[in-house]
Amino acid sequence: MSYCRAITHMSEEKKAIHKPYHDKAYGFPIHDDNELFCRLILEINQAGLSWETILKKQDSFRKAYHNFNIKKIAAYKAADRKRLMADPGVIRNRLKINAAIENAKAILLLQKEFGSFEKWLAHHHPLSKEEWVKLFKKTFKFTGGEIVNEFLLSAGYLPGAHDKDCPVFKKVMKAKPLWNSKSKKK
Repeated sequence: MSYCRAITHMSEEKKAIHKPYHDKAYGFPIHDDNELFCRLILEINQAGLSWETILKKQDSFRKAYHNFNIKKIAAYKAADRKRLMADPGVIRNRLKINAAIENAKAILLLQKEFGSFEKWLAHHHPLSKEEWVKLFKKTFKFTGGEIVNEFLLSAGYLPGAHDKDCPVFKKVMKAKPLWNSKSKKK
């Protein structure tokens, strides 16, 4: 068995950065709304940058964004925006910071209606990639096609996170990603 092509072709230095995420997070289902929100915000912040940049900053992101607590971020005010714009540990992009705050507010509304962000995602499953992108663009800020695709791949809602001969693929399958479920939307 061999790892995914992307990991196999990395230098040892890059593998040290990417492999923990690849082996323990990428493609595995996420059942905690704050962690789903975390993944969405990290994907949004990756836009225009390398995933390696985000992986190197993920601990700083977690600290700066109150461990991705949706309620706390939805309540951010001008002082929080200013704090984030001055924090070198995160991506200091006004549009991305505003998207995090507005998306937290959107998720609070989804939680109110569906019980959780996860249940909202499950309610809409299965959708094609194009349908997901349309839904995300209607619901969230700063969510283009690649951001939505990577978020859904990374959280187990679309197949393709790992090559089938990658040993992590079997672990993901045991974790029962939603894309592999037999259930259909009602």
